[in-house]
Amino acid sequence: METEKEIMNRVLTSSLVTFDLEEYFQPGDRVQIDVRDLLFQDLIIKEKDFREHIKSHNWSQYQDKLVAVYCSIDAIIPTWAYMLLAIALEPFARKIVFGDLHDLEEQLYKDELAKVNWSVYQDAKVVVKGCSKVDVPLSAYVEVTNKLRPIAASLMFGEPCSTVPLYKRKQ
Repeated sequence: METEKEIMNRVLTSSLVTFDLEEYFQPGDRVQIDVRDLLFQDLIIKEKDFREHIKSHNWSQYQDKLVAVYCSIDAIIPTWAYMLLAIALEPFARKIVFGDLHDLEEQLYKDELAKVNWSVYQDAKVVVKGCSKVDVPLSAYVEVTNKLRPIAASLMFGEPCSTVPLYKRKQ
């Protein structure tokens, strides 16, 4: 009589460590402010009008929001205009960046990845998870690669059950 062999889940018993960028996603409302809406004839900032807008605008609507400030057209915007917007937003917004929503997302990931204790991945076989419920910017994958490649024994992309090998340290 033959004995049945137990089916073993090799993924669960492997030494692979998964790095999931989705865990570093920052929840919160993301909004952008287009300076174009404050330009005179889509060309320039009129300082007096701009300062009046800063004074009269309801900045509390940005409470705890993640804010991107940019200009959607090619116009000459003085640096101080962006600085005044940042000053007005700072008491309310959780984060303010120069750029569009994509730039905001990149900065949020950069900030979170800067907090990672990378030493825990020393000599590990790391799989950078590929599927995510959130839109992870490509720059985050590059940043993770830059941090892990020098310390990990190997680096893969995908899911532990189906990986794409990227790097393996020479013995």
